Amino acid sequence: MSIEHRALARTVTVTALIATLSTGAFAANLGFLNNTPITYMKQRDLQMLNNAAQTALNTKGDGESLEWNNKGAGNPVPVNGTVTPHETFDSGGLKCRKITLVANAKGQTQTWTPTACKHEDGKWHLKKQ
Repeated sequence: MSIEHRALARTVTVTALIATLSTGAFAANLGFLNNTPITYMKQRDLQMLNNAAQTALNTKGDGESLEWNNKGAGNPVPVNGTVTPHETFDSGGLKCRKITLVANAKGQTQTWTPTACKHEDGKWHLKKQ
């Protein structure tokens, strides 16, 4: 398998990562995640966060933040936050960036700091850690 194919095989989307965290929290009995922003987010909220992440990665410089929210997603719980790319670098011929995702809901804040790489399809995919 080529390096490029291995890199692609090890990637997931922002939405898939966060959806895994939210459903995994309950399946793995991770009660400490109860009442955190991820537990209030629905699929449409996750898609809005993913869209914001794609936009920020494509348009923002290192350290510049893009604000996002779930208005219009149909979720009665308001969720908002920021997406901030930083530390742009090359990895295996792919442009990669570390990214800080922040979500706020019901007075709680949650932060994730994954690394994303841009692939031939033009989309950013998270690197598995």
